[in-house]
Amino acid sequence: MSKENGADTSCCASCGIAEGDDIKLKECAACKSVRYCSDECQKEHKLQHKRACKKRAAELHDELLFKQPESSYLGDCPICCLPLQLDLSKSTMMTCCSKMICNGCNFANKIREIEGSLQQRCPFCRQPVPTREEADKRRMKRIEANDPAAMSHKGIEQYKKGDYQSSFKWYSKAAELGDVEAHVRLGLMYRNGDGVEKDRGKEMYHLEEAAIGGHPTARCNLGYHEWKNGDMKRAVKHYIIAAAQGQDESTKLLMFAFKEGYVNKDDLAAALRAHQAAVDATKSPQREAAEQNIGLSPCLSKIDEIM
Repeated sequence: MSKENGADTSCCASCGIAEGDDIKLKECAACKSVRYCSDECQKEHKLQHKRACKKRAAELHDELLFKQPESSYLGDCPICCLPLQLDLSKSTMMTCCSKMICNGCNFANKIREIEGSLQQRCPFCRQPVPTREEADKRRMKRIEANDPAAMSHKGIEQYKKGDYQSSFKWYSKAAELGDVEAHVRLGLMYRNGDGVEKDRGKEMYHLEEAAIGGHPTARCNLGYHEWKNGDMKRAVKHYIIAAAQGQDESTKLLMFAFKEGYVNKDDLAAALRAHQAAVDATKSPQREAAEQNIGLSPCLSKIDEIM
């Protein structure tokens, strides 16, 4: 007999009928701890199951929320395969393929093209560098192909223009397709009331979705909200996860929590080591060279403006 969290899942939780070849049981979508043979049985059992369902659903949500992501939402540079840095100014999104390329690979490619008198191309898909007008057309093609990164970028453009309704539309579409950054920006719109009514619940929902997707700044903000609400234990959990992703602000908040007695010495030391390891993993000679040469070449700066 199959059991999960003390409940028998081989029989309908309402009528008790066992699953068989002609009877398929359907799992409760919220708590996943009981099963039903029909919608009618699920409705009849609702009042009896409501409290336990809500409790288990919250536990499952926290298990997902506080799971350490394997990487940040940015992932790796598709060329050098090193983790992208959290500072977005140290990478470039290519309009032709919507790939985020680290400045190190971008810089190395540009130097190769200049030295060889080669045509300027995307370092990933090798398409020629577009004009501003061509870049806009390419982005729209990516949007038509349901590219969430291109949609999110379009939302950013509209937001900067003050067109919040259009921006909200593009962010919402991108978020539905799994774009983590779009969730963060939707959360900010609900917090500030930009084109929508302020809604703390929806703000927290989008921040949590972003944190689960590996956005360390969203997670750090969640920690800050928990701290303000007096739940230091949950706040510290968020800070530790964000620190392990290389987020700098979370280490400062952990130091403060340590001084206030909410983090012990061993946990703080482990978090700081994990933070340093995450930062070190993003370093390379090519990226250091790119950082040292920022702004030194008008030719390189012009290419960046187009891309």
